[in-house]
Amino acid sequence: MQLRRIHHVALICTDYGRAKHFYTELLGLLVLAEQYRVERQSWKLDLALPDGGRLELFSFPESPARLSRPEACGLRHLAFAVADVQASKAELEAKGIPVEPLRLDEYTGKRFVFFADPDGLPIELYEEQ
Repeated sequence: MQLRRIHHVALICTDYGRAKHFYTELLGLLVLAEQYRVERQSWKLDLALPDGGRLELFSFPESPARLSRPEACGLRHLAFAVADVQASKAELEAKGIPVEPLRLDEYTGKRFVFFADPDGLPIELYEEQ
């Protein structure tokens, strides 16, 4: 077996409308499909990244909160590659999204920043040119 790439990442949100707006309108991901699954009382939104990667956004009634601090085992954060971290940071801040200060990866010399989605999931923007 040889793993080729990440196909998708699945996220569960507490407020579907707010999360959909965040990922589509603020981050600019493309909607591939959207379904309401009556038997699960759940929305499923398939989102696309330009490289073919996907994000699946789910809503479920009464999902427990995700632990971010202190950091719990499991998914630590979601990272997206961008060409210019400083410009991306400024764009997010102009949309009212709080972004942490710019940081430098001590091993690669690349710049990165963190911010959070509406449910507090840490998201990283990592500079790749």
